[in-house]
Amino acid sequence: MTPFEIAIYAALIVIIGVLLVMLRNRQPNASADLAELRGQLAQISNQSGAIQTLIADQMAQSEGRLGTRLEQSLRDQNDRTTKSLTSMAEKLAVITEANAHITTLTGQVSQLQNILSNKQARGSFGEVQLENLVRDALPDSAYDFQVTLSNGRRVDCFLKLPNPPGPIAIDSKFPLESYRQLVAAADEAARDVARRRLEADVKKHITDIAAKYIIPGETAESAILFLPSESVYTEINLQLPKLVEASRRAHVYMAGPDNLMLILHTVRAILRDARMHEAAGLIQTQVDLMMQDVHRLDERVNKLATHFGQAERDINDIQTSTRKITARGDKIAEIEVMDATTVSGPASSSESASGSSPAAGSAKSQQDLLG
Repeated sequence: MTPFEIAIYAALIVIIGVLLVMLRNRQPNASADLAELRGQLAQISNQSGAIQTLIADQMAQSEGRLGTRLEQSLRDQNDRTTKSLTSMAEKLAVITEANAHITTLTGQVSQLQNILSNKQARGSFGEVQLENLVRDALPDSAYDFQVTLSNGRRVDCFLKLPNPPGPIAIDSKFPLESYRQLVAAADEAARDVARRRLEADVKKHITDIAAKYIIPGETAESAILFLPSESVYTEINLQLPKLVEASRRAHVYMAGPDNLMLILHTVRAILRDARMHEAAGLIQTQVDLMMQDVHRLDERVNKLATHFGQAERDINDIQTSTRKITARGDKIAEIEVMDATTVSGPASSSESASGSSPAAGSAKSQQDLLG
């Protein structure tokens, strides 16, 4: 039974109890009261049946609504659970992939640890790092690797700079044991011992580089000591200032990866300026040659102008002579016409009438021709 039904039945029992109490209190009219009570009980029973029917209907409706809500709630819960499981599966996949990367990285770190524990392999590691930095910063024509100098020494990297300063040698050194000893020192006394050992190792490298890779007339007056670890470079600069000063006096300058990259960018700027100066010199030479050609062209143009002036005067003289020849030709033609007129009859009678002789006409024609 539901709590609601229990409450209904409890109410009915209370009502019956009240009726019984009233019945006892009214003993004289017991028969009438009993009949009335029976009627009331019958009415209550009818009402109770109606109430039970109503309750059953409401319970059925409530159960239907409750079932619907429960079904929707279960469906929503199932969807949320499915989404949660899907998201969890995706996160697990990411975690698995990250775990695989971590495993790979762990192997690489172990491999790097093995490399750094071997002096020869550690030296190769520093040389490879040096080559990568130089190749990224400079053109191929600006450097060479593993160059043998005139003293028979082989340098890791040789920067080909113009004079001054000249070619610069870069050698890679990695004093890792003494640095590890310094980092792992348990007390100040152990740190002092490790620091002195690190100073001695680096100082030996500085001395070797100054003796091997600084050659007057062949290299620059300075060289570079490349430290492949920024932590080692920082420790030396912070804790060993006297060593830094000694390296400067020896013209051997220490550089970590970041500082070396700055130096290489400076070298690239120097090379660019040198190429610009060289190009400017070539341009100046060509300009001088061009100006010489311009002067020669000007002289030749002047000579040609002189020739043109003389040719113009000659042409004018020729035109004058041509005009004179043409005029004289015209006069000759006129003389021939006059001669032909003289030979004809009328001319003869005219001459007889005037009393002039043929000799006089001939003399006049010669005078006109000469005139």
